[in-house]
Amino acid sequence: MAQQRILTGITPSGTPHLGNYAGAIRPAVEASSRAGVESFYFLSDYHALIKTSDPARVQRSTLEIAATWLAAGLDPGRVWFYRQSDIPEIPELTWLLTCVSGKGLLNRAHAYKAAVDKNSAEGEEPDAGVTMGLFMYPVLMAADILMFNAHKVPVGRDQIQHLEMARDIASSFNYRYGEHFVLPEAAIDDAVATLPGLDGRKMSKSYDNTIPLFASEAELKKLIYGIVTDSKVPGEPKETEGSALFQIYQAFASAEETTAMRARFAQGIAWGEAKEALFDKLETVLAPIRARYEALIADPEKIERILQEGAARLREKYATPFTRRLREAVGLRRLDQGLAAKTETQVKAQARPQFKQYRENDGLFYFKLTDGANRLLLQSRGFTSPRDAGQAVAAIKNGAAFEEWAALADGVNNADITRALEALRAE
Repeated sequence: MAQQRILTGITPSGTPHLGNYAGAIRPAVEASSRAGVESFYFLSDYHALIKTSDPARVQRSTLEIAATWLAAGLDPGRVWFYRQSDIPEIPELTWLLTCVSGKGLLNRAHAYKAAVDKNSAEGEEPDAGVTMGLFMYPVLMAADILMFNAHKVPVGRDQIQHLEMARDIASSFNYRYGEHFVLPEAAIDDAVATLPGLDGRKMSKSYDNTIPLFASEAELKKLIYGIVTDSKVPGEPKETEGSALFQIYQAFASAEETTAMRARFAQGIAWGEAKEALFDKLETVLAPIRARYEALIADPEKIERILQEGAARLREKYATPFTRRLREAVGLRRLDQGLAAKTETQVKAQARPQFKQYRENDGLFYFKLTDGANRLLLQSRGFTSPRDAGQAVAAIKNGAAFEEWAALADGVNNADITRALEALRAE
């Protein structure tokens, strides 16, 4: 059975914080040790250029995040660990995907819509201050994922839309040029997908409300005691829902410890006691990782060497040959090769049945099954999301009856479908 590919990355636009660790780094590192998993970890420094124009900050953050992942237990000998900008095939794929991405799809991206809404509220032109980097962010993210045909991408809930857009873009490309891309799925840990910051909002560098992952013991304690709480006095029951203290504690504690803390909240724990408990828990978890981090950050040459070696191996095995195939698929070919027209026999010999997923003007997602002669065999009903359409395709490929999701095309019978599906399964 083929290995499942899991891919994740962090944008180097600031110092890593607790939210980065709990929401992305830790679950991804844990996943890398599972049997049957091929893990891809990348430093998304191209994305950083959207968020900051300070070159020194980008470089420093890249160093810090690389050291963080290594300190957190990442083994570059058993996973793919690389810097986005060291894979030139990624921006090339971004352009190929741009050419099949609808502007209407990108208009619906949350970050772009938020910028437009903010401008409108302030009486500005809708696109004032909006760069094409911000607008095209989902396409670059799709290229990050699709370059290596990742099956799962650990993300926070605020990134689910980008995964759905990556699936949509991949489906559009596959529909035009054949089945080249796997449709990725989001992997979310509901308990820690998004951590609150010091002020209760999502922990984010944008809000300047983060707790640095490797703050000193004294700084960590100061920041925790600065977390905003309500005015309930000791002995008065406190809600865990919406409590930044409890949510951060839960992200680093065991299930038993979390249950015990929930009971203490119900019993009216003093906020000072709750903050002390959170500090003790974080210090216990983070102290050994902090020591490894400090040793790594003092040796940037070692980190650079690890990244360069990872990128070179990854390009040789995946990125360069896959990009070569994609270039061939879209027609970016040498002019001194393949000029002779293929005969009808050659075309039929190379043709095969295939599922094609696409989106119609009604906003719904569809799939169809064609045979080797490109004759329509099955036509699906509309689905509200590309994931639902993809799951139906997977079910049919695995032997489920197609009638729940699709109907036979005119002049087609069940024997035609059986032959096509058997051909697909034999590949």
